[in-house]
Amino acid sequence: MIVTESFAPQLNGVAHSVLRTAEHLLARGHTPVVVAPAVRAPAARAARRHAGDLRRDLHRDLRREQAYGYEVVRVPSVPLPGYPEVRVALPGRGVADAIERHRPHVVHLASPFALGAVGAAAADRAGVPSVAVYQTDLAAYARTYLPALGAAGPRLAWWRLRRVHTLAARTLAPSQASLRALLAHGIPRVHLWPRGVDCTRFHPHHRDETLRRRLGRPGDVLVGYVGRLAPEKHVDRLAEVSRIPGVRLVVVGDGPCRARLETVLPDAVFLGLRSGHELARLYASFDTFVHAGPFETFGQTLQEAMASGLPVVAPAAGGPLDLVRPGHTGFLVPPGAADGFREAVERLARNDELRAAFGRAGRAAATQRSWETVGDLLVEHYRLARTETAGPPLRR
Repeated sequence: MIVTESFAPQLNGVAHSVLRTAEHLLARGHTPVVVAPAVRAPAARAARRHAGDLRRDLHRDLRREQAYGYEVVRVPSVPLPGYPEVRVALPGRGVADAIERHRPHVVHLASPFALGAVGAAAADRAGVPSVAVYQTDLAAYARTYLPALGAAGPRLAWWRLRRVHTLAARTLAPSQASLRALLAHGIPRVHLWPRGVDCTRFHPHHRDETLRRRLGRPGDVLVGYVGRLAPEKHVDRLAEVSRIPGVRLVVVGDGPCRARLETVLPDAVFLGLRSGHELARLYASFDTFVHAGPFETFGQTLQEAMASGLPVVAPAAGGPLDLVRPGHTGFLVPPGAADGFREAVERLARNDELRAAFGRAGRAAATQRSWETVGDLLVEHYRLARTETAGPPLRR
């Protein structure tokens, strides 16, 4: 059973990772069940629609859930204040009832905090081992979204994370930097588990010259960003990049900061959310990929860009330290150094051969991290979690 804070149709790293994990489990003959927050509150829908519309809407939701090939259990949720695209699960017996009904061998906690905390406690009471997958730098989010709390915000975030992760048989960190942070904050039984990338979907042969002409002027070097437009992503630090002569910055994604960023980056092209083959075409049609957020526990979009044959520029912090080999697949910039992004992108923009060499090296590195490979590693973590909890009781 996968208990996740976010799931489709939401578009983010946690939801994507859960989708690919469940797909891999099905392909290997396992039976996944996903427990996730409801996408919309039923009461709000009922207030907006009469009974017939509501029935049709519920049937449509049911068909969508069944289309995944496994059961998806939705629990009541509310929108996060100030960021309604994010849903927060409400307390209740949904997870405990699902565990009792499905009797899973292991509970996978995807980026646990609210619903994941409920899942960890329910699994512990039921005697089912859990594996907690750390995916979100919640201390950084506390600094960004709760500045009034000062240093207390990150301390409270780590206190909460310790309570949840200590219940798990294993905690899986996506990068060496995350692993070190978890250990430093007293979280036990931490192991490394990276993320995979679909090197068939994200491939250089999706490059589209017609699309490139629509995005920029002839001869422009297209520099792409893909991700949420939220404060912690620091997309505003790309302002200097957007002003480089001969460079066109293309921003793919949406979020609460979009209106402000369109003012800060008036020369950039904003495309909103994109997914599937359309997203793969965009990646492959860029010349360089840039990401400015310093709080990435992994950096999935960097892997997708590398699989698409792009050189990448990212902060020298967190997950990118594991993904980017400076001077070989891209450049790492000191966090917070806006001029560093400009210098790195300018160097790549001026040198077609360097971009091509970095892109080839990045593609080669990405092919070693397929979802099949990392999915099998995850199943081994499940097996070890079951074996380890079958012995003496864990220290709680």
